Amino acid sequence: MPSQFSGDDLQQLVNRLRQSRSLPRLVFSAAIILLLVIGLASSFYKVETEETGVLLRFGRFSGFAEPGLHLKIPFGIDRIYKAKTGRVLKEEFGFRTLQAGVRSTYSKRNLEDESLTLTGDLNVSDVEWIVQYQISDPFKFLFRIHDPESTIRDLAEAVVRKVVGNSNVTEVLTTERAILADRIQSDLQEILNSYDIGVRIVTVKFQDVNPPDPVKAAFNEVNEAEQQKESLIFQAREQYNREVPKARGVARRTIQEAEGYAIERINKAKGETNRFLALLGEYRKAPDVTRQRLYLETLEKVLPKLEEIYIMDREGAGALPLLPLRTEKKGGWQ
Repeated sequence: MPSQFSGDDLQQLVNRLRQSRSLPRLVFSAAIILLLVIGLASSFYKVETEETGVLLRFGRFSGFAEPGLHLKIPFGIDRIYKAKTGRVLKEEFGFRTLQAGVRSTYSKRNLEDESLTLTGDLNVSDVEWIVQYQISDPFKFLFRIHDPESTIRDLAEAVVRKVVGNSNVTEVLTTERAILADRIQSDLQEILNSYDIGVRIVTVKFQDVNPPDPVKAAFNEVNEAEQQKESLIFQAREQYNREVPKARGVARRTIQEAEGYAIERINKAKGETNRFLALLGEYRKAPDVTRQRLYLETLEKVLPKLEEIYIMDREGAGALPLLPLRTEKKGGWQ
């Protein structure tokens, strides 16, 4: 029997054909919307405060991006790489910081290969140090060399071993740490400049330098002796700086007093000489008068100082009284 179609079956067939034709349009529209969403989302990027962005367009350097929100061409045409140029980065050698804070905790476990260093006088020292650096050119730092952190660590370790290997153990452990650290910083910066990787060394600092554990007690005794020696030297210098200026001042004062006394005596002698010459001139003019005047002037100076005065006559008959003959002394017994 021939099949018969109803009106409902025909309507369902028409709806199916319409759906089969609109499906590719829906897929295409969904894909377009999805691409627009992805492109819009990938068109924005943010650079943090301590970072600098390096923008590559089709794999070539296009420019730097300062901190803030920026636009870029999506779908991988523009790519952004970030470097922490505003932060001082740090590499630790011979130890690791486990927890930073007010009371930082450190660990030296299994790091002897980094810290044990041979000195120039064939002694071994346990050296812990840090290297602080800053990224001066983010493009060179990111793309000029592979794994710049490991390169900096390897170079720093090589330079430290060279500088320490050219010094004796006393310089490393006690007196020359700052000088050696400056030398390491200078040599390391020179090598990094030759590599041209955009890194500037901020500082190289010895965190701790100790002798190895088997000989630590002996080295500590030597260190204490050196410190005691320096303390005694400082005390001696302090005593010297206190006593020598004092002695110089006393000597200068004595010399000045002697010079003043000499000038006084010389002036007094000159005055006496001039007075004597003046008297001599007067004496030559009138000897008797001058002699009598000198006699009277001398009595005027001498008599007031005498407590009792006796006047004897020329015949020696007796003492002539001169009232008051005896004077009572005040404030004591006769």
